[in-house]
Amino acid sequence: MSFVSDEFVKKLYFIVKTPEERLEWSEILSNCMSEDEVEKQRNQVWIYMYVYIYLLVIDVVLEHMFIIYFLFGQLSVDTLQFLLFLYIQQLNKVSLRTSLIGEEWPSPRNRSHSPDLTEKSSCHNKNWNDYSHQAFVYDHLSNLLELLLDPEQLTASFHSTHSSLVSREAVMALSFLIEGTVNRARKIYPLYELALWQPLHAESGFSKTSKTFSFCKLEAWLRACLTGNPFGTSACLKSGKKLAWAHQVEGTTKRAKIACNTHVAPRMHRMVVMSQVYKQTLAKSSDTLVGAHVKIHRCNESFIYLLSPLRSVTIEKCRNSTFVLGPVQTALHLYSCDNVKVIAVCHRLSISSTTGCIFHILTPTRPLILSGNQRVTFAPFHTHYPMLEDHMARTGLATVPNYWDNPMIMCRENSSTSVFRLLPPCEFYVFIIPFEMEGDTTEIPGGLPSAYQKALGQREKKIQIWQKTVKEACLTKDQRKQFQVLVENKFYEWLINTGHQQQLDSLVPPAAGSKQAAG
Repeated sequence: MSFVSDEFVKKLYFIVKTPEERLEWSEILSNCMSEDEVEKQRNQVWIYMYVYIYLLVIDVVLEHMFIIYFLFGQLSVDTLQFLLFLYIQQLNKVSLRTSLIGEEWPSPRNRSHSPDLTEKSSCHNKNWNDYSHQAFVYDHLSNLLELLLDPEQLTASFHSTHSSLVSREAVMALSFLIEGTVNRARKIYPLYELALWQPLHAESGFSKTSKTFSFCKLEAWLRACLTGNPFGTSACLKSGKKLAWAHQVEGTTKRAKIACNTHVAPRMHRMVVMSQVYKQTLAKSSDTLVGAHVKIHRCNESFIYLLSPLRSVTIEKCRNSTFVLGPVQTALHLYSCDNVKVIAVCHRLSISSTTGCIFHILTPTRPLILSGNQRVTFAPFHTHYPMLEDHMARTGLATVPNYWDNPMIMCRENSSTSVFRLLPPCEFYVFIIPFEMEGDTTEIPGGLPSAYQKALGQREKKIQIWQKTVKEACLTKDQRKQFQVLVENKFYEWLINTGHQQQLDSLVPPAAGSKQAAG
């Protein structure tokens, strides 16, 4: 049995580095005295290669692909896999016909601004629909295989013949899209391993003599075996374990859907999906999250803390919310979000079609600003929790280098740097995570840039002056009470005006009878 691979939705690793190797590489870069030295080191070693395939999170265009693979100074990519990447851009191509009747529209900035909870539920989300991906590969399988054929195996009109042969390199490239299992076992194999397995030679059409595959037999075998990804987003929502992490109260919050497949999925396919959490504070540090691909969708006016080492995170179509994340080992991607604050340590940050979002990040790579973004703010990472440094070590993330303030604009519409700004130090405050945990981290990893640390020091001096002024005022007992009431009223008024009152109220533990899943 083979199925559309999870590489369809996550960054593809051609070279896998362990957390220890990542930390060693970070140390090498941190010892460099200049950017020239950094570039020299990068050109002398093998770095990761990421092919950004946002098939489930954005409408893909070629400019959204970013490759970082240097081999002795040579920028390179596997040609056959690159051809497949170009071809599958058609998956989310816009239909002018459906645009006219309002089902889709080519501009990411022309989306509806109606409340999230009135829109289609996540199960109808096109970008999360693994079954449409399966259908795409099935419908275009002949074209995909022909794309990988050697020129001499094609007719004058560039089509295959009954005698066309597919090379082993082509099947290895196709493993970029397809992988599978034997007898529905949990262990996942790349396509080329299944196709070269001795008992399957007759079905896959492999010839030991020519070391090639029969085009017709290979296509027939793939069509017969191809099925949906059992560890994809759709399957997770449909049949995964439901988690009652959000408070299930009366009203619109009953729409909240949180599910995981960690009880059945192999390690690299573990997933947690969160959709339509509304006006809540959700906080978890759980084995369910460790090493999982987290997908967050249509959450509104919420505060979400996921304080575990995560594999990857996608935040899509969320508004007016704050996300505090544990270290993200691979990529953190935001798409179509408004007025969202993200606080995270991550290997890679990329954003597309966002408005008014703030990113407090620590990252060893330059943040990628893709298409459709407005009023983006970058700021230094400004919080900690007791297990943070331990989680960073487990994901191979260090405090240096840190390129939070050096984003890369990836498309022509954003050629002007006005699309983003760096948070002015006068607007900077540290963020306190209001939960008790065991652990050794007691301060922000790597500290703060000097300008921001200086701003905090100046603010602390003002507080000390204010406290001294109050103390020296020699107020009577009644005056102190009256003064305290005035301060508390002003503070309460500020909480309401800024929206922080909701955050404080939602930190109150639920009633003893409320249902919460362990997870």
